[in-house]
Amino acid sequence: MALDSELGKKMLQLITSRYDDRHWRKKIEKTLSLPQSGVSDPSQQHIFMYLKVGLKAYKSRRADPDSWVIGGFATKEVVDRAKFQPQVVDASLTKDDVAFLGSDPGAEVDEAWWEEMLVQWFDVPEEDKPAEGEAEQQPAEPTSATTSEGKSSNA
Repeated sequence: MALDSELGKKMLQLITSRYDDRHWRKKIEKTLSLPQSGVSDPSQQHIFMYLKVGLKAYKSRRADPDSWVIGGFATKEVVDRAKFQPQVVDASLTKDDVAFLGSDPGAEVDEAWWEEMLVQWFDVPEEDKPAEGEAEQQPAEPTSATTSEGKSSNA
């Protein structure tokens, strides 16, 4: 299950407001290294990808791990550009869509929240639901298996 819009908003607020805090830099880098599929809201996904691309440092052609420009003026410039010129992020975004960028998500966003956010990012209940559906469909599968066996014996 990808992050819902509320968790996605807090995650983006965390990235765009706490980048100068040394305690959060490694966690922000880790978050930027995650795949975009973990964000379910399309506008938040555009913002996440904009930050991911904008904050990525130069990378050589070797297989070096990604490095990030977190902290300082360069990060502030990327965040401010997204906040004050939302059309740079995506043509469909408005200033209301990016108004929350740069504001602190609150005291409830701490290390425990960040760990839970990571679990939510990679939690995939869609796989669990088909597994339950497969258990219900198992009686139907043997009949289809016999028909496929019948076809193979005819061939």
